[in-house]
Amino acid sequence: MPVRLQTLGVLQPAVAPALAVAALLLLPLQALADVARFAGEYTGSVDIVKADGDTDPRDMSVEIRETRKGFTLRWTATTEKDDGRKKTKSYEVEFVPSGRDGVFSAAMTRNVFGHAVPLNPMEGEPFVWGRLTNGTLTVFSLFIHPNGDYEMQQYDRTLAEGGLNLVYSSRLNGEPKRQLETFLARQ
Repeated sequence: MPVRLQTLGVLQPAVAPALAVAALLLLPLQALADVARFAGEYTGSVDIVKADGDTDPRDMSVEIRETRKGFTLRWTATTEKDDGRKKTKSYEVEFVPSGRDGVFSAAMTRNVFGHAVPLNPMEGEPFVWGRLTNGTLTVFSLFIHPNGDYEMQQYDRTLAEGGLNLVYSSRLNGEPKRQLETFLARQ
């Protein structure tokens, strides 16, 4: 018995770092497991109030798909113009674990080595990242305007019965610019 305790005493210091490394490796897996709860397609609409008080109806859809390394998020907004024409904008971003628990890097382009990396905000491209916390998947976008002004956009997608609650907000140089809220039903 004393030999066994002594052996465990010798192994314990070696086991502790291995357990810590294993725990760090599992953190991204837990975050990805949480993202799996969001996977699916969602649709809804929102009325945007313009400066003159008129409303501008907008149809919206979101698709969240798991990938081998992370997840993709695709969102589309369709606006009907006064003359009946429809204008559609779609965006798709791949996200990969950043090494921080619940934080994801946007993999929007490839570097010279073929690795997916974020875009460069100093070149007029958006810098995008995501965060998963307390049942809310948040995507942030930072834009730096040519004159040095900055704009932050934030999309909070919170799991709700039957779909997602979406809250969109934007700020220009820290000042609130626009906020929209709507419900997107799971399809």
